[in-house]
Amino acid sequence: MKKIIAFAASSSTQSINKKLATYTASLVSNAEIEVLDLNHYKLPLYSEDIERELLANSGPPKSATDFRAKLASADAIIVSFAEHNGSYTAAFKNLFDWCTRQGRDVYADKPMILLSASKGPRGAKTVLEQAVNATPRFSGNVKFSVSVPSFTENYDASTQQITNPEITDQLKQAVLALSK
Repeated sequence: MKKIIAFAASSSTQSINKKLATYTASLVSNAEIEVLDLNHYKLPLYSEDIERELLANSGPPKSATDFRAKLASADAIIVSFAEHNGSYTAAFKNLFDWCTRQGRDVYADKPMILLSASKGPRGAKTVLEQAVNATPRFSGNVKFSVSVPSFTENYDASTQQITNPEITDQLKQAVLALSK
């Protein structure tokens, strides 16, 4: 059985990206799925001064160490990126910055599906392109990426499923790519 870690790169409690990551993970058959919530990994805003103080007093921040350990425990990773002003959310960027201070191999060569969703017609494509380009530099093995535009029109909240057959097909192809 594979273990899949899925999460939204967002701290919103109503995150459409968390819904997308969760739905996509559910398409993986015979897998143990764990959906992470960035709100469980709160950290001070990264700065060299704060890092120096923490390292002198208590070592690397536990939240960053715990998050890295969760990623390391997975056989595959699914991330769905929210887009804030054309880039990563502050919550994700901060957590990621703290994680990279323990080494650049954050994704530990795991196969990954990268996703993005927005309520608008571009589907957060700008942040997804950034993630697809950057992830390999942090030991991520990107197998597939999918952008979901107009999320509320393509997702049925009552069944918690994507309703657009073309998007569903792309997500199923992405899941198949994890095993290759």
